[in-house]
Amino acid sequence: MSGKSDNISAGMEAIAALEYDNALFSFAAAREAGEDLRRINRGEGIAYLGKTMYAEAAQAFETALAYSDGRVNSMDYDINYYLATAYYKQGDMQKAIDVYNAILALKDGEKDAYYLRGAIWAEQGNLELATADFDKAISLDKSDYDRLIDIYCVLAEHGYKDTGLTYLQSAIDAGTKDMTNYEKGRICYYLEDYENARNYLEKARDEGGYEAILFLGKTYETLGDNNYAISVYSTFLESGEPNAQILNQLGLCRMQTGDYQGALTAFQTAKNIEDNGMMQVLRMNEIVAYERLHDFKQAASLMSSYLNSYPDDQAAQREYEFLQTR
Repeated sequence: MSGKSDNISAGMEAIAALEYDNALFSFAAAREAGEDLRRINRGEGIAYLGKTMYAEAAQAFETALAYSDGRVNSMDYDINYYLATAYYKQGDMQKAIDVYNAILALKDGEKDAYYLRGAIWAEQGNLELATADFDKAISLDKSDYDRLIDIYCVLAEHGYKDTGLTYLQSAIDAGTKDMTNYEKGRICYYLEDYENARNYLEKARDEGGYEAILFLGKTYETLGDNNYAISVYSTFLESGEPNAQILNQLGLCRMQTGDYQGALTAFQTAKNIEDNGMMQVLRMNEIVAYERLHDFKQAASLMSSYLNSYPDDQAAQREYEFLQTR
């Protein structure tokens, strides 16, 4: 086996660029060159996940795990998390749960495994097991307010919003001295306490970071002041680096005001940001903007390309059928 991993590195770079077919080509070259088979299979699994080929992804991750030398290390956990994702995407919830069970049997402090297993329990309607896992995940890092909000969002999505709100309210009730203004503001936003959310987020505005701007603008949108929200987003964009999430939210806000051309410009500007991390969302929003502009031909063309990249988006498939009739 070669000590070099040039082709594996090229494959991982292609994955980062969302060029999954190029990645698979590089991993095939890596296999020919005798590079690390464990890392090759891991990379192929990630590429197959990107291509929404979940059965192939699961097979690749299973093969990668088979190359383990028996000493559990960080890559074993990494591969197992990917494997659980592949099973979940296939709709095999029990296999995904089994993977999280295995991770926790080896390492009881894996808070991500508790959270992800809890999310599956919530989706399956088992609130008791879900909250037990969420409670454990929170106990392992009481100041992880991002995770707390993730838990609320999962519970709300699956019909347990009131339970989710109790987690957020408990965090506020426990005292906010250890929270940043941004964390306080975001929790208040999800608690639908928009006046306090606005006040905290206005303070957080000067503390740096685009996240506070994003939620401050969304708070003004919810309070019905879209024009001021647009001002918040635009001021940030004028003074700093381009930011895909802010541009996307600016586009959505402009759509609400009927400025579809302005929305389209925002989405397209965000798309041009390298490694923006939200290309699927931006491409879909661009299509919607063209629809609102009644440019159905361009919308249909972009939707065809979108479905080549994201073939498992059933809502997009239905929309494409509609566009072809316009």
